[in-house]
Amino acid sequence: MDEPGRKPRLPIWRREKFGHDLTPKLPEELREIHRRVRSDLGDGARLSWGFFIINSLATVVACYGLLANSTAVVIGAMLIATLLGPIAGIALGLVDGNSPLLRTALLSEGLGVLAVVGLATIVGGIHHDIPATAEMLSRTKPNLLDLVIALAGGAAMAYALVSTNLSAGVVGVAIATALVPPLSSCGLLLARGEWQLAGGAFLLFFTNLVAIESAVSLVLWLYGFRRAVRDVTDAQVFVRTKVFSIGLLLLLGIFLYVNLSQAIDKNQ
Repeated sequence: MDEPGRKPRLPIWRREKFGHDLTPKLPEELREIHRRVRSDLGDGARLSWGFFIINSLATVVACYGLLANSTAVVIGAMLIATLLGPIAGIALGLVDGNSPLLRTALLSEGLGVLAVVGLATIVGGIHHDIPATAEMLSRTKPNLLDLVIALAGGAAMAYALVSTNLSAGVVGVAIATALVPPLSSCGLLLARGEWQLAGGAFLLFFTNLVAIESAVSLVLWLYGFRRAVRDVTDAQVFVRTKVFSIGLLLLLGIFLYVNLSQAIDKNQ
């Protein structure tokens, strides 16, 4: 509660709206980068018909690339998909304490995942007579290497976002940290009743999601995106959410390390 005679403290979104600068000590160039990144990530996290259309088309490309066992076609699906945008929005929502952005990004990512898996399941039902291919099965056994790739890819994506001349780097991240292909594999395998394999494919997607969000959050934090800690309540929420994310990341790391060890032992 505000003290008597003291001007009430505006919430973050109202301070921004009424022109109260929360980062006055930042150089103008860095403040401009912050404004641009916040605008771009806000747009990328927004739910729209275009979001569903482009991800649906990417799912169709990925499904038929997986069924055809074509790596080139699957890479094409990675380039089309736009599931990376909401994940970056989740990261910015956490470090900035921007609850509306966080809710929007979570909703967009959740509905996008449901749309991709649902459409892939339909395609899998239509072509249930085609045996599972190597491209499909290769995404059903994630290990620690996948986690490291996703962490590095997420950091690269965030660095490309805050750099004025490296925006093309996001394209490489889309290839390295595939999101739609494992979800498509999950749907195709669900249509065949391969529950365990489908679960493995979804685990690969979830690993990429958690690792990318964590890495993007860290890079944005280092670049001064820290509005959450300028308010005590927001700081507490930020700490709790990041503790949860880090704990989840550690649990995934342990599980995936076991998977990697088992795979190495089997190969040897």
